[in-house]
Amino acid sequence: MMESTGGPYLNTAAVTSPVGIARLLQMTFGCTTFSLVAHQGGFSAAYGTFCMFVWTFCFAITVFIITCEFTHLHSCLSISWGNFTAAFAMLATLMSVTAAVIYPLYFVQLGCYPIGCEVRDFRIAASVFAGLLFVAYAAEVFLTRAKPGQVTSYMATVSGLLKIVQAFVACIIFGALVNDSQYSKHVATQWCVAVYSFCFVVTVVVVAFSVTGKTALPWFPFERSVVVYTLGAVLLYVSAAVIWPVFCFDSKYGSPRRPGACAKGKCPWDSQLVVAIFTYVNLLLYVVDLAYSQRIRFVSHL
Repeated sequence: MMESTGGPYLNTAAVTSPVGIARLLQMTFGCTTFSLVAHQGGFSAAYGTFCMFVWTFCFAITVFIITCEFTHLHSCLSISWGNFTAAFAMLATLMSVTAAVIYPLYFVQLGCYPIGCEVRDFRIAASVFAGLLFVAYAAEVFLTRAKPGQVTSYMATVSGLLKIVQAFVACIIFGALVNDSQYSKHVATQWCVAVYSFCFVVTVVVVAFSVTGKTALPWFPFERSVVVYTLGAVLLYVSAAVIWPVFCFDSKYGSPRRPGACAKGKCPWDSQLVVAIFTYVNLLLYVVDLAYSQRIRFVSHL
């Protein structure tokens, strides 16, 4: 006769709690979205491929998270589970909202010609479920975010969530840079690229250390280092926020207005404008991060 020495093997709260229900909805909406697109809606080019990647990737990781929590298998993994789920929820929120905007923008039309009414209807339905998928991931971020005075995972705090947003915004900047932004024309703009790259790499390292639970190393003051880095990132982004617009939009080095002969989608000025806008967005994110990072304490084992 076998005797139970622990709790139940299955964790029903993983699918019955508010967070569990949100994850079940994520799984349902994600599967529905890419099924509609794959069956009849269709996709093409880099934009469509990106959207399909987002929906399938988020679906796969969500299924993995639900399975691990339902079976307690996450306790066998050598990672900080709370940091991992919080980081993924924030990343999935950003990725899903991007796909929810891109897919209808490039693939949905009101008329039936030339794709046909059935394909149009499938694309509209896929867009609706893509929007619902974003809401489901945003709901998880809202439910798992750190409350004042609560002991929780670092990635669930405002500072931790901002790290994911900063890295995501940096990816948008990189996308604009490689799209014929002509950043190599001046040493000053190359400095800006170095700033974006350095801050992105260090931010990813901070997230990786948090997810792997390596923030409590006795020989490395990780908490203090993150605050110092955030201050440095603010100063670096301030320099980029000044240098990039000057060398791209000042009449001495670039063009203050969009050239009339610029082709849509292949205009360096457009890419430079995107970089400038998101440079200021990331600068603001790092400033807010600096303000919050001084008031938290790292907990690596949650």
